[in-house]
Amino acid sequence: MIDLIGAMSFRTAGTAQRLGVFELLGAGPQPAADLAAKLGLPAEPLPVLLDALVAFGYLVKTHDAYALGPAADPWLDRTAGGGFAPILAVWHDLIGELWTGLEASVRAGAPPEPFYPWLVRSPDRVRDFQDMLAGLAWTLAPAVAAAAPPLTGSLLDVGGGHAIYSIALCQANPELCATVIDLPEALRQGGVHVERAGLAERVRLVPGDLADHIDGRHDAALLFNVVHGLDREAAADLVARVARALRPGGVLLVLEPFADPPAGAGAHDTAFLAGFSLNLAATQGGRLYTFDEVASWASAAGLTGVERVALGAPSSDELLVARQGAQ
Repeated sequence: MIDLIGAMSFRTAGTAQRLGVFELLGAGPQPAADLAAKLGLPAEPLPVLLDALVAFGYLVKTHDAYALGPAADPWLDRTAGGGFAPILAVWHDLIGELWTGLEASVRAGAPPEPFYPWLVRSPDRVRDFQDMLAGLAWTLAPAVAAAAPPLTGSLLDVGGGHAIYSIALCQANPELCATVIDLPEALRQGGVHVERAGLAERVRLVPGDLADHIDGRHDAALLFNVVHGLDREAAADLVARVARALRPGGVLLVLEPFADPPAGAGAHDTAFLAGFSLNLAATQGGRLYTFDEVASWASAAGLTGVERVALGAPSSDELLVARQGAQ
């Protein structure tokens, strides 16, 4: 029953967000009739939805007026910079649409619908997905820059479209220049971030698929939250191709939430990672891999000195650091 109530609560909150309820209530308490008129909705069943949000803790009700509760204020109000808003939006769509094919995915051994074509069908969904990734990256970037070894020369950032990690590493390492490879729609946000950081001369954005442009000789490379979107064979191959693009002594940094969480991880972290891995399997054909699995791919690619480095930030993500030997 607790799981059932949680599922209903999550879907109710996601629906309210898509309707624009939280943004309107950010201006102050309002009756249901006023909300319906401003949102262009019929008078019913909006009050039923609002009462459910009260019961689930997202809203509070005083007399006939509804207001944001502590679970929504400011977390789900985009106008207030609510950082969880894009995360809720993305997962609401994933659970509500792609997870309806979960049984078919498990039976067939492959997603019934590819994730990225599904994603780009909706401009709002693309915006939310990119905002979610950027928000998480802004949170982690200072900790990543602090945990990474000193870097100089050329950095290859594979799949780092928002460019936030490359920006942070270039800011921390004045002699570093970066090349970021990703799909054009992902790089649009990266271009804005690079310009704002004043790093246009040191961070180059290159449109391309993961199969493209992984060449040259670089002093460092990033595979940040990329590996888990691939099946085991494709992930190992990507690690090998990136390793070949490193100069002798070059550093590979892999940022991942590993399937074996760090010591001291809470039960909720472990449960989320298991669900996230299932989501990857059902929607992308990937999964979370253990640290030892990713380390074995790095070793097979000729990388040495593989280390597991924790981040000084509240996150399940960790760094794998390895170096290219003489070639």
